[in-house]
Amino acid sequence: MTGLLGYALVLLAISLAMPTELFNQQSAHFLLAIGVIASWRYIWAATHLVRSLIYSHIVFPRLRREADGMGVAGMPTHAYLLVTSFRIDTETSTDVYRAAIEEAARTEIPVTIVASLVEMADQRLVKQLFLALNPPEHVRLSFIRIGGTGKRDALAQGLRTIQMLLPPPGSVVVVVDGDTVLEPYCLKRSLPFFKVMPDISAFTTDEVCEVRGARVFHDWYNMRFAQRQILMCSMGLSRRVLTLTGRMSAFRIEVATDPTFIQQLESDSVDHWRLGRFSFLTGDDKSTWYWILRHGGKMAYIPDVTVSTVESPPDNDFIRSSTMLMVRWFGNMLRTNSRALALGPRKIGLFVWWTVLDQRVSMWTAIVGPTAAILLTLYYGPMALLIYAYWIAVTRFIQTLALLTARKEVSWTFPFLLFFNQVYGSIVKTYIFFRLDRQKWTRQNTTSSRNLGSLHSRVINMTSWSMHAVALLLFLAGVGTYLGILKPFSFLPLI
Repeated sequence: MTGLLGYALVLLAISLAMPTELFNQQSAHFLLAIGVIASWRYIWAATHLVRSLIYSHIVFPRLRREADGMGVAGMPTHAYLLVTSFRIDTETSTDVYRAAIEEAARTEIPVTIVASLVEMADQRLVKQLFLALNPPEHVRLSFIRIGGTGKRDALAQGLRTIQMLLPPPGSVVVVVDGDTVLEPYCLKRSLPFFKVMPDISAFTTDEVCEVRGARVFHDWYNMRFAQRQILMCSMGLSRRVLTLTGRMSAFRIEVATDPTFIQQLESDSVDHWRLGRFSFLTGDDKSTWYWILRHGGKMAYIPDVTVSTVESPPDNDFIRSSTMLMVRWFGNMLRTNSRALALGPRKIGLFVWWTVLDQRVSMWTAIVGPTAAILLTLYYGPMALLIYAYWIAVTRFIQTLALLTARKEVSWTFPFLLFFNQVYGSIVKTYIFFRLDRQKWTRQNTTSSRNLGSLHSRVINMTSWSMHAVALLLFLAGVGTYLGILKPFSFLPLI
C-alpha cells in the first residue's frame, strides 16, 4: 500500500503541475476521440467486475453452504488424480507428489493417484515418497511410463489407464500438472460441487503462484492471476469458463473416459482456409474446454479453492520470457477461438459467445489508444502524448484498485504491467493471428513440424506477412480517419 500511495501522490502532483494551456481545444478533441473508443473497453471490464462480485458474494456462497452441508455424502464414489510430469526439477516434483499423496489421505473416499512419467528417476522418487508417507488403504498409486512425446500423449494414456481400471459410476478424474501443489483439503472442498451442480461436466479452481525469478516476474504473474480470478468469476455466473486449466481441473468420469474426448485431447487439430490442417502442440486445456462446449456441457468455477503453481520463466529477460509465454497462451486461445464462435450463441450462451468474440476484437481495440496518441503527436505535437500518458497512469491505477476485489494485495507496478499486457500483448496477438500454425512448447523446447515443402512453406510465410501488413495498414487508416487526420477519399475529385 505504501507503493500505491506513493503512486497516487505522484499523480496528484503531476495534475497540479500541469499548465492550463495543455487543456486546449486540441487536447479536448484528443480526449474525446480516445474516450469514445476506450469507453467500450472500460464498460466491458466493469461488466466483468460486477458479474464477478455477484458470483463471488451472492451466488457462490449459497453453493458453498450447500456443498459444505453435504459432508461425505457429497463426495464421489472414487477420485482419480492424474498427475503428469516431464522435465520438472526434483524439488518441485517432491512438493507436488507429497501434496497429492497427503491430500488423497485426507479424503474419506477411495483415491487412485495415476502418475504419468517419462524418466525412471521420477518413478523411483514418487514410489519412495509414497512408501515414506504410508497413506491409508483407500489411497492407491499407479504408474504410467511414456516416451517424452508431450503432455497430450501423457494425458491420453493416463485417461485410457483409468478407463481400464473400470471406475465405478459417480467417479471423477482430477487432472493435475506436474508443477501444481494441491492446497490442504482442496479435494474435500471442491469435489462435492459435482453433486451440488448435477448439470456441470467439469470445474476448475483459483491459482496462486510461487515464481522463481526477478521481482517483475512475481508481480506480472500475480497480476495475471488476479485478472483471471475476476474473469473466471464473471464467466462462472454463466456456468461456463474460458479454459479448463491443466493446473487443476476435475471431470466427471463419463466425460474423462469418453473415447472422443480422449481422442480430441490426444490429437486435436484445426482446418484453416489458408494454412491448411495443423495439429495442436500445446493447449490441452483448450481442447478439453472445447469438447465440453461442443457437447453442450456446463462448467463451474470454484473461486475459494486454490492450488499453488511453481512458475519458472523460460528466460531471465522479462521481455523475452513474456513474449515466449504470450505466444503460447494467445496462440492456444486464437486457435480455438474461431471454432468456439462457430458454435453460436444458442449453443454456448450469448454472454459466453460475446466474450469469445471479444477475445478477437480486443486485440485491435486495445491498441487504438496508443496508436491514436502517436498519430496525434505527429500531427499536433508532443501535447497529445503527454495527455495520453497521464490518462494511462490514472486509468491503470483505477484498474489496479479494482483487482483488490480478487486479491488482498496489489503492487505499485501493476499499472505499468497492465499497460504492458494491453499493448504488447495485443501486438503479440495480432502477430500470432496470422501465423496460427507456429507453435512452441517452452519447457520441452519443441516446435511444431508440418513437413511442408520448401515452396509451400515460403508461400504460407509470404501470405502471413502480406496479410498482416495489409491489416496493420487498414488499422492505421481507420484510426487516422476516425481522428480526422487522414482523409482517404480526398483524392477522388482529382480523378
